[in-house]
Amino acid sequence: MLPIFIAIAVVVAAVALWTISTQRKLVILDENINSAMSQIGVQLSSRFDALTALLDLTKGYAKDESETLIETIRPGRSVITAKSTPDDVVRQEEIISKALGRISIITEQYPELKANRTYVKIMDAVQTFENMVRTSRLIYNDSVSKLNREIRMFPVSMIAGMLGFRKRGYLVEQVSRADMPSMK
Repeated sequence: MLPIFIAIAVVVAAVALWTISTQRKLVILDENINSAMSQIGVQLSSRFDALTALLDLTKGYAKDESETLIETIRPGRSVITAKSTPDDVVRQEEIISKALGRISIITEQYPELKANRTYVKIMDAVQTFENMVRTSRLIYNDSVSKLNREIRMFPVSMIAGMLGFRKRGYLVEQVSRADMPSMK
């Protein structure tokens, strides 16, 4: 009787240790996704700040158009956090893309604005933040891929749902380089 009890205790302990180990691994994967989403939020916020600086610069050339654009984008700006969804990111990027497109139209009407050193610097910053968002998207999607793959594999799939882990959505590239206004 004692050997059977010991064997059962060993099996239960092994299952418990495996469950704990699996939960820890899934938490790490989930935190990597949350961290990547937070980074995207920081970079989108920086792009919004650069966009605002750009709009302030265009006020000197096209005051009414700039103020209208500022009033258009201000309510659409939201903070992207670790708990944000890929759809939230896409909405923010659409707002930025539309605003940059309208700024591009303004700068085509005012060649001296396009030649302004500050304008060029700010556009370089906008491009840098766009590249950083693109890199963070890759990191986010890679992290999502790892979590989703782990959740789908047996035997982890048996307990992932019980532990509260679900498949996460990917970020899909929405803005092409052709949509970006020219810097020069």
